[in-house]
Amino acid sequence: MPDLETKQQDIAPEAEPLFGPTASEAMRYAASIAMTAAATVVAIGVDSKVTIPNLSLVFVVPVIIAGLSLGLGPSLCSAILGALAFNFFLTEPRYSLAVDDPANIWAIGLLFVVGLIVSGVAFTSQRRAAEAALLRRQATLLQGYSRDVVAADNTNAIVSITSQALAALFQVPVVVMLVTEDRVVSLEQVGDVEPQEAELEAARSSLTTGTVVRSGVYPNLASRFDFWPVETAEGQKAVVGLAFDPDERPSAPDALVSIVVRILALVLDRQHARVRPDARPTS
Repeated sequence: MPDLETKQQDIAPEAEPLFGPTASEAMRYAASIAMTAAATVVAIGVDSKVTIPNLSLVFVVPVIIAGLSLGLGPSLCSAILGALAFNFFLTEPRYSLAVDDPANIWAIGLLFVVGLIVSGVAFTSQRRAAEAALLRRQATLLQGYSRDVVAADNTNAIVSITSQALAALFQVPVVVMLVTEDRVVSLEQVGDVEPQEAELEAARSSLTTGTVVRSGVYPNLASRFDFWPVETAEGQKAVVGLAFDPDERPSAPDALVSIVVRILALVLDRQHARVRPDARPTS
């Protein structure tokens, strides 16, 4: 396209995990198994020296730790293994899963139920804490974006700051385009997904209809970006696109994107008024 100004920047990568996704999952389960094994050793050691009626509660500790730090699956794994270990090592007959005393059956069953409840509560607590941290991070990013974009003194800086803010919010490739008379005059790209003709057509469709255009949805099956139109009072048009991973698409990105889009529209209007030829300086 003529007069197309393209800039490309890289998304600041987050710290890479020590292991890949598959290995990380295996390591979480290995950690829960190791903690349950440690609790078993402690319980056997204590049982060999003194008689404690509530010794089974030792196995609740790794369940809580796993629920808070490793996730629901490892926590449930720890609960099941704890009940089995208590049965195998600490109830008569020893070193067998058979149970002679009906009271021990109740103890094992109660340990298992307590483990399930504790793992669910711990996981829910950890998830809510993570969600609260995410909301705080998003609020901080939006506050910083508002401050920086208002202070920007030219259109290129406004578009650049907007693209960086969206990339930081969602950790995905982003493109922000300015359009004049149905012609792309500036394009700011963050990330390694370069918009192709299919994406540009989807962006034009979003501007024409004034609606959000989703990737992979007819008639934009080839588009990898979701596009949001930016309509301003002064007629300056823009469109923002985010390339979500189909397997990791956020459940409701529109609320955050809409905030950024509205701020961008206001700032573009203000910038247009500044550079308008017939603008008169105020006394």
